[in-house]
Amino acid sequence: MFELAGRLRKLPPYLFAELDGMKAKKEKEGVRVIDFGVGDPDLPTPKHVVEEMQRAVEKVDNQKYPSYAGKIEFREAVSEFYRRRKGVDVEPEKIIALIGSKEGIAHLPLAFVEEGDYVLYTEPGYPVYHSSAVFAGGIPYELPLKEEKDFLPDLDSIPDDVARKAKIMFLNYPNNPTTAVAEMDFIKEAVDFCIDNKIILAHDAAYSEIAFNYRPRSFLEYDRAFECVIEFGSLSKTYNMTGWRIAYALGNEEAVDGLLKVKTNVDSGVFNAIQDAAIAALNGDDSVIEQNNEVYKERRDTLVDGLEKLGFDVERPKATFYVWLKVGGSSIEFARKLLDEAGVLVTPGVGFGKSGERYVRFALTRDVSVIREALGRMEGLEIVQE
Repeated sequence: MFELAGRLRKLPPYLFAELDGMKAKKEKEGVRVIDFGVGDPDLPTPKHVVEEMQRAVEKVDNQKYPSYAGKIEFREAVSEFYRRRKGVDVEPEKIIALIGSKEGIAHLPLAFVEEGDYVLYTEPGYPVYHSSAVFAGGIPYELPLKEEKDFLPDLDSIPDDVARKAKIMFLNYPNNPTTAVAEMDFIKEAVDFCIDNKIILAHDAAYSEIAFNYRPRSFLEYDRAFECVIEFGSLSKTYNMTGWRIAYALGNEEAVDGLLKVKTNVDSGVFNAIQDAAIAALNGDDSVIEQNNEVYKERRDTLVDGLEKLGFDVERPKATFYVWLKVGGSSIEFARKLLDEAGVLVTPGVGFGKSGERYVRFALTRDVSVIREALGRMEGLEIVQE
């Protein structure tokens, strides 16, 4: 009776919804599925953050409408976090609160993209980069990430006419799903390219604090970055707060202001009590972050060592809580067989874009004992020899 709008018909099925269906079907058959699919931390939100939320929710002032831009105390906490963790000075006035970084990423093109403008985005990648361009009436333009280029986009391959009509470039490092990292030489290249072509560089830094004997760079560390970069940071992965929906955008003042103009028309800000809890996280002891990373490092090593024993050649990631495994054949077929024959769920790489074919993604969101069990289920399967 009611037909969906054309913009929705242009979108592929959302990958994680399909995975949920595959998992539910297997569980109905009585299989206890080991799920390495969605990147949702299994570690708890730090206790002091939860306790601050409990106090904050009782405050009457927190029960009123919040500021659109976010509490100044929250923005100051983000500013101090960047100074401490990245060595970057960002004025609180150039920072806004988001209802999760996904929300901010999805809304940014609405502020700057006209019908027919290009939105550049890396693939394989987070599906929201593509869908946000479609919703704004823009033309999504893929920048393939290839192993031979260390999963960095080839900016020289972008045609001049596309670059001239591009309004936004979405980048994401440390990268989901490939786990690649960006060093300063590439950051400079990307920022300079965007400045030369008057493109907003939207950097999704959701995994900026999950790393192993390595410090991921903020794109704002480059001294020209404030000319074009808006960076999206999130507490979801850093502090195990995915369900809390709290993040921030900062950087170029025009880009941040444009995003805020959209947000004032579509939402009413982040619940103040959640902002208070986020302040407690950001101002807290950084040992919380390091403890998380130690857990993920042990899981990474357990999974990578086990996959190598099964005959796979695996890259040991420097950052993120994923392992990007090259499987040689169809990623969907590999994932389906692994689920059917071992009850182990992984994400097919092609679901992140066509360049993700021949790869699958494991999320390190399961305990070491569960990872070992999954590896044990995989032993002897014909699929591991593919």
